[in-house]
Amino acid sequence: MNGENPLRLQKYLAEAGVASRRKCEELIKEGRVKVNGLTAVLGSSVEEGDEVLLDGRPVKAEPQKVVYAFNKPKNVICTGADSEDRVKVVDYFSDVPLRLYTVGRLDYDSEGLIFVTNDGEFADKLTHPRYMKLKTYRVTVEGELTRREEKLLQKGVELDDGPTAPAIVRVTKRGEERSELLISIIEGRNRQVRRMMQAVGHATVKLTRVAIGDVKLGSLKPGQRRLLTDEERASFFREG
Repeated sequence: MNGENPLRLQKYLAEAGVASRRKCEELIKEGRVKVNGLTAVLGSSVEEGDEVLLDGRPVKAEPQKVVYAFNKPKNVICTGADSEDRVKVVDYFSDVPLRLYTVGRLDYDSEGLIFVTNDGEFADKLTHPRYMKLKTYRVTVEGELTRREEKLLQKGVELDDGPTAPAIVRVTKRGEERSELLISIIEGRNRQVRRMMQAVGHATVKLTRVAIGDVKLGSLKPGQRRLLTDEERASFFREG
């Protein structure tokens, strides 16, 4: 809490590592947050000494803000809760005494780079259109990806939810049975890369996200993590 000045509830929740500010606004609208025993509404403020509960559990500000780069293994989910009791990304951070959550998403059957944080400001920047960064994927598909299909991906393809923005594509291997490529996109629709591949006639065999903006997956193996450097974090606060 910053001195005696009241703080917007969604900002307090974000700074406590609950989620991004926009997600915290949703939690408030859903009636899941109470302040001093009363169900909060959007626009509520918090002052020093107030009791804040989320789903009945106390929420306290966390002064230490961290952002991890994590190599999500295949068949691990990004959400914090799951009715099927599947392995979650946050399960790999059980030794970190902070309330952490993933930023953005990465499909259950995909692997690669995702950010895990308790920094609501960073999460908001990462998901705001003004600061969108290219996301790069290494993809293996069935069959030979032709130069015509490569150009289609570069121009943008039609999906059931509308045309995609142009992509940056570099084919690294063409073969009759398998092809490999690197593709960079600015959008983040559900299963977008897989659907783009399907739109040009190829099923995806393997998909790994290898970079988000200036941050690279590098030598991280599945299940491994590292803290972002100050420069890497700062890169997300620059426009474009």
